[in-house]
Amino acid sequence: MEFLTEFGLFVAKAVTLVVALVVVISVVMSAAQRDKEDDSEGELRVRKLNEKYRKLKESLHARLLSEHERKAWSKKHKKEEKARAKAEKEKLKAGEEQAEGKKRVFVLDFDGDIKASDTDPLRRAVTAVLSVANPATDEVVIRLESGGGLVHSYGLAAAQLDRIRSKGLHLTACVDKVAASGGYMMACVADRIVASPFAILGSIGVVAQLPNFHRFLKKNDVDFEVLTAGEHKRTLTVFGENTDKGRQKFLEDLEDTHVLFKEYVSERRPGLDISAVANGDIWFGRRALDVNLVDEIKTSDEYLIEACESADVISVTYQRKRTLPEKLGLATSAALEHTVWKVLSAFRNQKIQ
Repeated sequence: MEFLTEFGLFVAKAVTLVVALVVVISVVMSAAQRDKEDDSEGELRVRKLNEKYRKLKESLHARLLSEHERKAWSKKHKKEEKARAKAEKEKLKAGEEQAEGKKRVFVLDFDGDIKASDTDPLRRAVTAVLSVANPATDEVVIRLESGGGLVHSYGLAAAQLDRIRSKGLHLTACVDKVAASGGYMMACVADRIVASPFAILGSIGVVAQLPNFHRFLKKNDVDFEVLTAGEHKRTLTVFGENTDKGRQKFLEDLEDTHVLFKEYVSERRPGLDISAVANGDIWFGRRALDVNLVDEIKTSDEYLIEACESADVISVTYQRKRTLPEKLGLATSAALEHTVWKVLSAFRNQKIQ
């Protein structure tokens, strides 16, 4: 047991040293690379989901066959693959694919945090899709997951989806887990909202909260002054003394933001009884369907697999290249997690013995 304790202390010291070195290197590298950031730092990734779902089906089908049947099926499958590839090549050469006007479904993804950090990749993906999509035949699907966050951040994210609608493209929002508050602000832009049975939707409301340390500072004889030019430049503060007048102004701003939120949703879903749902409540998928927050109960997988039967379904994502400090940070995080797990496992095994 004493050996394990000393070993744990040694590991802790080593990890601390490594983390310190990584932090220093990250700061230096970040400063050096900050001025070099441009659009070349990322890449657009395009993947045809028809192929993904087809391969899953074929993989399972092959495993269900006997060895003799599998060999015969494999031989036949290879011939079909060659024929399909040849046909596609001939179509591209003759320009027939464009002439046929075959429907394409472009799939975008948004995984939201409180700052809607995924907005920039979404913006770039939307720009790429709009440059090639045909409003007469094509559709855009946004797989959306977000519990909401900062008003201005999600306002910009929703505006990116508004760009799709303004170009005349049909937009479908698929929600498998949650699209609440700012997440629902984005979802309501779509022509159609599809949600899984227990997805969380709604939360059409506004909240703001902050601590106040004024009494603590006053008790310890610490003065904190807030100087402003403009009556409403600062309403509530963290360290200063808040007034009833400041609170009233802050509440008025919250109410106004809520009004804007309700107007935004109402404009995009005119059939929604906004007075009944804009109270901050949430609804699960089937209940959300009852109050018209969504249009259909279905998972994104179901929706896209069905779309594959009549259209080319194409996933479009923009992925930013990670900087060296970010890569070091991820590597360090993984190493720390692995080390801590090993140490905990060692202590647990010692206890069991």
